Amino acid sequence: MIRLESITIDASVLNLVAELDEFKGRWELLGKLAPDVLQSLRRVATIESVGSSTRIEGAKLSDHQVELLLANLDVNSFRSRDEEEVAGYAEAMGVVFDSWEQITLTENHVKQLHGILLKYSGKDLTHRGEYKKFSNNVEAFDPDGKSLGVIFETASPFDTPKLMAEFIEATRRALSERELHPLLVVAAFTVHFLAIHPFQDGNGRLSRVLTTLLLTRSGYRYVPYSSLERVIEENKDAYYRALRQAQREIRSEKENLDPWVRFFLQSLKRQKDALLYKVERENLLERMSPVAERLVAIARERGRVTISDAVELLGLNRNTAKLHFRQLVQQGHLLQHGNGRGTWYTVGR
Repeated sequence: MIRLESITIDASVLNLVAELDEFKGRWELLGKLAPDVLQSLRRVATIESVGSSTRIEGAKLSDHQVELLLANLDVNSFRSRDEEEVAGYAEAMGVVFDSWEQITLTENHVKQLHGILLKYSGKDLTHRGEYKKFSNNVEAFDPDGKSLGVIFETASPFDTPKLMAEFIEATRRALSERELHPLLVVAAFTVHFLAIHPFQDGNGRLSRVLTTLLLTRSGYRYVPYSSLERVIEENKDAYYRALRQAQREIRSEKENLDPWVRFFLQSLKRQKDALLYKVERENLLERMSPVAERLVAIARERGRVTISDAVELLGLNRNTAKLHFRQLVQQGHLLQHGNGRGTWYTVGR
């Protein structure tokens, strides 16, 4: 299924691949940040990834709501399907981040990750971790939820087990033989996985979990510290358009993955650029005044900081604290939320 002739490797593709590989090499130096800084980058990226990936599929929780839910996770108090999906996605991402070296690309591991993804969803109890039993063609819906018709026919339930077995083996072989660059293999993997749509539900979210797994296993170890899902959410229309264009002739002699490959590589570039900006900002923090540095550290440790915190913890008067906060916001180190006495700040993203 991973075919060289499905992808046009021109100058633009080569330049994007080279830029991403150059950053992969630089990360060995850039990534030697203080453990608390790396932990903060990963925490922010996780919140963004969980929030964005679930919102792409229709969930409504904001990043702040996601952060609060994950900080006070109680599986017995989920109030909505959105919260169940957020908890499942966070757990699946955590497993990938912590155990990527042990999670090889196999059908069994794909099914296990699907089971974790839908772990907290009672509605999905009967089919989590199992290939679909019913058709799940991709449909378009109007604002009232009425179907406008099928826009893409996925693999049939009958064909899915055979297609998945062949597809997983083809991907493993392509990654090991390296005739095609790993980034192009991962791009092809994603579009083929979504064309098969092997599970009854959760395919979009699982595709993004698996993309993170394959990128990390391919040496792009910076991926957990910057959210690819956030980039996709911010370019959702282009995401779906590229997928549909690439899927028109999928698994045929006319297959052309170029629209998706370009979108995928450009998204990885945006992910990389966002992380580079954050790393450079952290380097600037080292040259900050002790007070400013401490304010950012408090925001990182607690998830937020207020003027009252600065007064209480650092002994500043309110006017001096306001001045420091204003400068940190202008420099992009902190983000301001709210106004007046209800104002609070988080680490800039």
